Amino acid sequence: MSNFIYADNAATTSLSPKAFDAMKPYFSEFYGNASSLYKLGGQSQKAVDNARLVIAECINAPKPNNIFFVSGGSEADNWAIKGAAELGERKNKKHIISSKFEHHAVLHTLEYLEKHGFEVTLLDVHENGIVRPEELEKAIREDTALVTIMFANNEIGTVQPIKELAEAAHKHNVLFHTDAVQAVGNVPVDVRELGVDMLSMSSHKFHGPKGMGALYVRTGIKLPNLIHGGAQERGLRAGTENTPGIVGMAVALKESVEKMSERNARLEKMRDRLIDSLLTIDRSRINGDRIHRLPGNVNMCFEGIEGESLLLMLDLNGVCASSGSACTSGSLDPSHVLLAIGLPHEIAHGSLRLTFGDENTEQDIDYIIKKVPEIVERLRSMSPLWEKIVKENA
Repeated sequence: MSNFIYADNAATTSLSPKAFDAMKPYFSEFYGNASSLYKLGGQSQKAVDNARLVIAECINAPKPNNIFFVSGGSEADNWAIKGAAELGERKNKKHIISSKFEHHAVLHTLEYLEKHGFEVTLLDVHENGIVRPEELEKAIREDTALVTIMFANNEIGTVQPIKELAEAAHKHNVLFHTDAVQAVGNVPVDVRELGVDMLSMSSHKFHGPKGMGALYVRTGIKLPNLIHGGAQERGLRAGTENTPGIVGMAVALKESVEKMSERNARLEKMRDRLIDSLLTIDRSRINGDRIHRLPGNVNMCFEGIEGESLLLMLDLNGVCASSGSACTSGSLDPSHVLLAIGLPHEIAHGSLRLTFGDENTEQDIDYIIKKVPEIVERLRSMSPLWEKIVKENA
């Protein structure tokens, strides 16, 4: 074991050495502005064009021009949702459907739109963390402008039936967007097979650089401008292209897709072994569907303890983990995702998310299997809540 075990790959991943090497020349040697006409700028433009092609091929987009570069998943979500809302408003359609356990990049954007006259319906995700296509179809109205459902949940790792959900939306001529930040590079994503209209992705979730992402937009959808200014990204998102970031993102995604089958088989085996072991702890539970989940995601709850204490003690023992989304790690409230699948507050507070990637080993799993029960037992020995649970169930 190294100095620490990194088990928070859903929050971010390490930068691929291959991506890092590909980026370096565009910081120094080929530093020209991609929008410039001279040769130095042309070299950057060629790199951007090639990266757009590579990313399009990785998700089976029909054309490179379906890919728009942005700063990350949150920006992609904002653009897709606000853009679709504006398109809908032009047709007097001001209703949007989403789910109760979306990332806050989606939920907070929807709250913003509600303040501007839109109506939002949030679908249940049920105990297994899966949105049901038949319930989506029932929620669609004549004034529905957009359906936005995440591909894979960032906390509990459940993978949604995106193809069926998109079909339900399209049956009623409604646009369908998916936040695929946790999915792209980690599970197969084929936008043509899925039939999605828009899809968000973020580079740092698949060993690319931070501050880099993309939005897939199906041909024929004309989104309003995101940033006004220059002519970059076909005039829709102004600002000088982040050439090194774009290059690194494309290299990392291609590498992740090429290694996906072998990596996921290994991660699924590790994940299932860890889940089976941790479920032997008294009054523990796995959150989310065991089958339809990301290969490297383990999300558990342990009654009678606080998740924050568990994380701090794991950190002291050399394990980097989380209790949910890194974007809300400063909050003392229980996860909205765990509440959405029906967990009471007192159980949701005792959550642990372990997410694994390329660099994790079977030895890491062995160590976590040893340490988590020890820490849970120690925390419960100091917990009045656990004492109460034991007395009530004696």
